[in-house]
Amino acid sequence: MDSFNYFILARSVHVLGVVAWIGGVAFVTTILIPSLIKITDSENRLELFEQLEGRFAFQARFVTLITGASGYYMLDIMNAWERYQHIQFWWMHLMTLIWGIFTLVLFVLEPLFLHRWFKEKAIKDSDGAFMWLHRMHKVLLSLSLLAIVGAVSGSHGFQF
Repeated sequence: MDSFNYFILARSVHVLGVVAWIGGVAFVTTILIPSLIKITDSENRLELFEQLEGRFAFQARFVTLITGASGYYMLDIMNAWERYQHIQFWWMHLMTLIWGIFTLVLFVLEPLFLHRWFKEKAIKDSDGAFMWLHRMHKVLLSLSLLAIVGAVSGSHGFQF
């Protein structure tokens, strides 16, 4: 297989990773968290969240790694690192920022303290904790969707 076919494979893996990752974030943001907020028993709410979030965290970590690795490969094979120096490639900056935020949260902040901090906050003030969680997810989902629109448009030559 030549380098062009590897590039096509990398782009396919990259898009698949983004679909699984951001699609999962969309589900959590628009379906899961609003449904959990409607549960009146805060203990059951937290328990259900931890069960579901734990299962999704593995998927999110896996696809985030695949997305990052395939993105790095494509940048490297195209020798496109200079794009980070140009504003018309703002979507690459945003994609990288989003990937960095999620990677930091999933691999560093959540295991070190964020999971424990949220659980303590949810025990003290379940409504407030889940409303905060929902707001953060809305921000990240909005930025992620903007990055996707920018990346699809920009990678096909459109400039805003």
